[in-house]
Amino acid sequence: SRKASVENVISLILPLPQNVIDYLLDDGTLVVSGSDHNAQQTYTNNSDSDDEEDIQWSDDETTSTVTAPEFPEFTSKVLEAINALGGRVFPKLNWSAPRDANWIALNSSLQCDSLTDIFLLFKSSDFITHDLTKPFLLCSDQDSPDPLVNYELVLRKWSELIPGGEFRCFVKENKLIAISQRDYTQHYQHVLKQEEQILHAIQAFFSQHIQYNFLDEDFVLDVYRDSQGRVWLIDVNPFGEVTDSLLFSWEELATGGELAQQQEGPAFRCTTSEVTVQPSPCLSYRIPRDFVDLSTGEDAYKLIDFLKLKKSQQEEEEENPPQ
Repeated sequence: SRKASVENVISLILPLPQNVIDYLLDDGTLVVSGSDHNAQQTYTNNSDSDDEEDIQWSDDETTSTVTAPEFPEFTSKVLEAINALGGRVFPKLNWSAPRDANWIALNSSLQCDSLTDIFLLFKSSDFITHDLTKPFLLCSDQDSPDPLVNYELVLRKWSELIPGGEFRCFVKENKLIAISQRDYTQHYQHVLKQEEQILHAIQAFFSQHIQYNFLDEDFVLDVYRDSQGRVWLIDVNPFGEVTDSLLFSWEELATGGELAQQQEGPAFRCTTSEVTVQPSPCLSYRIPRDFVDLSTGEDAYKLIDFLKLKKSQQEEEEENPPQ
């Protein structure tokens, strides 16, 4: 039945129109498109009413208003897909998800329930921009012309995954050579204690469902092992520097090195103690929290303080014009 088929769907793929791609690459003022929900936030505080009256809002008719383009047909398809997937989705393009942009979302998550949420993440992500502008930058056959890419929006049904259950698997010549803890910035005690069971479960999953069934011989898998020991395929990535090697180096993965000296089975690495915990590599993409509060309107009083500062600076420049 249609109801049963929809309930079993975990991902939906939508072609990305060229005008949407152009909008995502527009580096002008960030105005989020998508008229799926237009909520307005109103902040009131009687005790500070006098302070707020000090702010002079400009009525200059020459002030330009930036409006985002609308994509009615695409918006309708996205909303239909989100509803079919239970109302909450994880968005990505052909290759990458906007993992470097979750700081800008109000929920600090990649969970989206509207096209507005998706656009905000995509327009704020360097990973997405890389996919749209130079996806083949690190490919070995640089002399060959880049193939034509049909970009797609991939929407996956949102699931609450425990980061300690995610692993990245490196496959070379159809052999599983290495497994790394996916979230290597944290120490998960159960990973170290259950290393043998984790290895066995992932190897069994790989041999039964993945090995010799993929077009390439070299590739990278992201998998998830749940609390019952079942392994799920999350994603497939290119085998190369464009994919994060996590607790391994690409030199040892590509050449074999010490990995080839393993007697049997893949090399397994995880964060073994709190001492080896590392900062998240995505932190470098973030901006100060105050900037986020200002851009989202989350803290109205920071905005008021900012406007007062701008007004004060303006008055000072008028009183002391440059000589």
